Amino acid sequence: MTEITTLSQFLTTAKTQFQVYELGRRVQHIDMLAFHQIESLVTPYPYPIQGHAQFAIVFWNESQQHFIWFLKLQLDEQGLLSPAPRSQFIEMVLNALGQDPTQPLSEEQQDRLANNPFSFKPSQEKLAVFNALVRKQLGQTASSQYEFAMQYLSGQIDASHWQHVGLQGIADVCVRVNELDHEQHILSCLESGAIEVQIALCQSLEHMHISAALADKLFERMQQVDNEYRAYFLRALASHTELSQQALSWLQQNALLDATALISIAGRNWTVLKQELCRSIYLEALALQPQAFFNQVFADIVAIPSLRNYLLGELRNPNRSAQLSQAIGGLFKAATR
Repeated sequence: MTEITTLSQFLTTAKTQFQVYELGRRVQHIDMLAFHQIESLVTPYPYPIQGHAQFAIVFWNESQQHFIWFLKLQLDEQGLLSPAPRSQFIEMVLNALGQDPTQPLSEEQQDRLANNPFSFKPSQEKLAVFNALVRKQLGQTASSQYEFAMQYLSGQIDASHWQHVGLQGIADVCVRVNELDHEQHILSCLESGAIEVQIALCQSLEHMHISAALADKLFERMQQVDNEYRAYFLRALASHTELSQQALSWLQQNALLDATALISIAGRNWTVLKQELCRSIYLEALALQPQAFFNQVFADIVAIPSLRNYLLGELRNPNRSAQLSQAIGGLFKAATR
């Protein structure tokens, strides 16, 4: 039998169909060509988080049994998948199947494999979006919570009954934001719904590509809400780089670019850091934080392939402040210990 070295190769040999979803920074589908290039070590993982790739593989066999692997695999210094952990996981699967990948996986074997050293548990919010996205892409019906969520968002249920709205139902609505009147109901709820439901909407919308009208409303709400809620609305703008840039400037002008906002931008709105002015604003604010915080956040964002060259260039920027120069010096000092 040909040696199996990649997950795609294993799943194809096992006669399954599969899809891959990014679960580290934003929940989104990874197309097969991109995943093949990642697995072939041709391109770095595009959304690294704390030195790892976090993704889910949904696969199913001829009998339409669906299985899910949540995998967290280490990346090397270039952001490529480290082959050893992946090979170790594949070997674990093959051992469970008696070295025959064409054998169907029993539910017991699946449960055993789900508790492997490379598995992780997504947050409740990400899991809700992931479930909603998978159901939609596989042509399945939404969850049982969907109907009540739609009734609440459309104003058929009093706003005070927000405790009965399920996170999964909210996610089901948000992945269908471009269908029927879903967007209008979301806009209405952002005006009059309980803040708890607005936050849940933001936690789903941060993973979606949303319209300009919805992004404008979220930007408006970000400026209106109490500071403890502001970061949720900031992250919900993740798919709109231009409004995320405006949000960054607004936060700086109002002295609100605190640690929570900085983490939010690094985790969801990182595309703003391609723009020179935003990058400068962000790094200058980051330099005001404790050195350990600066080091951790900078190490996380410089690992994002689309940002790496921009951020490395800032290390040589002669126009940076003395505060930022000091923080960068501390970064180098920590790296040489």
